[in-house]
Amino acid sequence: MDPIYDDVATLLLQLELELRRLRLWEDEAPPAEALASTEPFCVDTLSLPQWLQFVFLPRMAELVEGSRPLPDKCGIAPIAEEYFRGGDYTAGALIHLLAAIDERLQRG
Repeated sequence: MDPIYDDVATLLLQLELELRRLRLWEDEAPPAEALASTEPFCVDTLSLPQWLQFVFLPRMAELVEGSRPLPDKCGIAPIAEEYFRGGDYTAGALIHLLAAIDERLQRG
């Protein structure tokens, strides 16, 4: 197996743990309509943490588990920087993890 899959799986697990640490992890999924948004990052129906938990993590896990082609570009870290700017969260570690995911995918 290509080492990228192990690397990405580890980063995804760390991302989940960081969302939980920040208490951004939700016990209940949003309604199906919210998850069906066609807007980038579901900006019209979900918060960024919800998108990470209910869209990004499951989709990426599915790709990793099936050794399917991974995206070569994500660009999530800049979105997270903007989302958390001036907020109540100390999201530096979360943004760092998203940057690591972006970088690992880009390196292939």
